[in-house]
Amino acid sequence: MPKLKPSTQAARREHILDAAERCFARAGFHRTTMQDICREAHVSAGALYVYFASKEDLIAGISERDRAHLAEQLTEVESAGDLMAALTRLGEHYSLEEPRHKRILCMEIAAESTRNPAVSEIFRSVDRYVTDSFERIFCDARDAGRIAPTLDPQMLAKVIVLIGDGLFWRRAIDPDFDGAEVLPVLMQLVENLVSPVSRQASPELVTGR
Repeated sequence: MPKLKPSTQAARREHILDAAERCFARAGFHRTTMQDICREAHVSAGALYVYFASKEDLIAGISERDRAHLAEQLTEVESAGDLMAALTRLGEHYSLEEPRHKRILCMEIAAESTRNPAVSEIFRSVDRYVTDSFERIFCDARDAGRIAPTLDPQMLAKVIVLIGDGLFWRRAIDPDFDGAEVLPVLMQLVENLVSPVSRQASPELVTGR
């Protein structure tokens, strides 16, 4: 049997991960079997096990793919001229544009992390990465004089992640949730916490000089 080209192997791996995402979001981690994923992806069991030996491996693959995608987005946030505009764009992607089943999948992985040590390590690793990345972004922006938050960057990152968690959870559990309605309010709250310097009153206005 001829060996598949690397590009074909990568495409097949992505295709299997897409199928696993849909299965886990639809039926949950425990109810989904490897055979279910084979059927969803239209591949044989042998083809599936070439890439993933277990459901935990699939979760790891999904999480690593999502982390890589988020890393690209956070790089754009970090280099953006308008930090709040970049953060708003990030919020729009996850609360409006990304398919709802992705939010359901995240909740499923989070729930499984409370029972499964292997999934817990994957989930906690991604969570640490997200929080640490925001902390670095806010620290760099503060040191560059672009923001003047009253919270230190570490605490600011934790609060921002908590706001995101609540938004994602609500979108996952409520099919009638209107992200477009609530996102502007949340972003105003984020702006108050981040406190961009360009939107603050100048020293002359503050002192009356």
